[in-house]
Amino acid sequence: MAPPDFLMDYYPILLFLVISGGLSVLMVVASLIAARQKPDKDKLAAYECGFDAFSDARRRFDVRFYLVAILFIIFDLEVAFLFPWAISLGAIGIFGFWSMMLFLAVLTVGFIYEWRKGALDWE
Repeated sequence: MAPPDFLMDYYPILLFLVISGGLSVLMVVASLIAARQKPDKDKLAAYECGFDAFSDARRRFDVRFYLVAILFIIFDLEVAFLFPWAISLGAIGIFGFWSMMLFLAVLTVGFIYEWRKGALDWE
């Protein structure tokens, strides 16, 4: 008994999921078998966050990490707005151009303000 025609349309998706899942499991198992699983002092050292790798996850940390994350999101969203603007610039005309220039000017003033206040200085 063959499956209905509408289910056959999903066969490539199912095949993709099975192959990608199988490859993922294969790569994880291969890395566990082939790689050395003995972390040394350097691997256990504090990395970007400044904390030990295996300590309490609920401990407090410096507010500067939040500040850097928020600043990254703000300037990352700026780029996200620039792509659709650049694509549709021919259709939106001179009004769209000056609207984006105003947006970038406000963002630049905010960036200069953060820079002057020392928000971008780590120490």
